[in-house]
Amino acid sequence: MKLRVKELTFSYENKMILDHVDFAVRGGEFVSLLGPSGSGKSTILKLLTGVLPCEKGTVMVDGAPVKGLSPHFAYMPQNDLLFPWKTILDNVCLYGRIHGSLKAMRREARASFPEFGLAGYEDCYPSQLSGGMRQRAAFLRTALCKADILLLDEPFGALDVITRGEMQDWLLGIHRKMNRTVVLVTHDMDEAVYLSDRILILNQSPARITDEIEIKERARDREWLYGQGDLRRKIYSLIMAGAGEVRESGRNVGAQ
Repeated sequence: MKLRVKELTFSYENKMILDHVDFAVRGGEFVSLLGPSGSGKSTILKLLTGVLPCEKGTVMVDGAPVKGLSPHFAYMPQNDLLFPWKTILDNVCLYGRIHGSLKAMRREARASFPEFGLAGYEDCYPSQLSGGMRQRAAFLRTALCKADILLLDEPFGALDVITRGEMQDWLLGIHRKMNRTVVLVTHDMDEAVYLSDRILILNQSPARITDEIEIKERARDREWLYGQGDLRRKIYSLIMAGAGEVRESGRNVGAQ
């Protein structure tokens, strides 16, 4: 198992946010965290990165405990956080500059620009790119970190619905090529269904994982997604149940 989280617990200002959260992610798997607003989804990612300290619980990667900041994780927030005074190439190579490997990273980044749909924009500035292109640049910066596990915190939430759909299509394809382990936080049920191998559903805080949905279909497209009405209704009912009350921990596995 690539990532295993056991009994992850966190409180803020004497209010419990996460209550013994347990889940695991296989290598190369794409897993989404879905739940009511305020259920602690983004907090889980921040605990994994080490930005927030764990009160209780264990995080393991490849069977070894991980504490604090770790090179195993690369975090991508909703906002692209590109520096407006730097070119796109300089922005995506920030990790290399910090860690003294800038020359090699610039070579790798230039080779990756076509695959990320950014060919010809190496020397442009963020203000010259569309919202979707800026997010692809932010994703390239995250991917260049060489982390085992990519943590995506609503990366397309600020985009309009058409651009968001285009970015979801792009991410679905690029993940298959990269074969990285991905944990995605999203409020978008369709996004979770379209991109995920599994969806983990949290109840309202103090939150834990209450349900699991497995998506077995591999040949996905928009027509397939639009036909998943039953699955979407099931997920919606699980989220609403979790928003209304803390349910007994369990597993509901669905195959589509």
